[in-house]
Amino acid sequence: MFRTTDTEAAAAVEFTWEGQALAGREGDTVAAALLAAGIAATRSHPLDGAARGPYCLMGTCFECLVEIDGRPNRQACQVLLAPGMKVARQRGGRA
Repeated sequence: MFRTTDTEAAAAVEFTWEGQALAGREGDTVAAALLAAGIAATRSHPLDGAARGPYCLMGTCFECLVEIDGRPNRQACQVLLAPGMKVARQRGGRA
């Protein structure tokens, strides 16, 4: 399970992904909320543009990089979801 809290008891947390309104649960990481919403690709590979997404879910692989509130290179699996957060696809790798 990729969620850290009991999903039935946790409060909803609204955020946006690529401008689309979504809701995760209190205690979710950004990666967990995106996966629960059916979004598996969070960035594109810098060489061939292939879709990449959460893999290890513990911060070692850097496959889940996203842009959060205009700030790139954030590991979605290491950032807790916050109300109103604006999350967007990372274009390429870390700069």
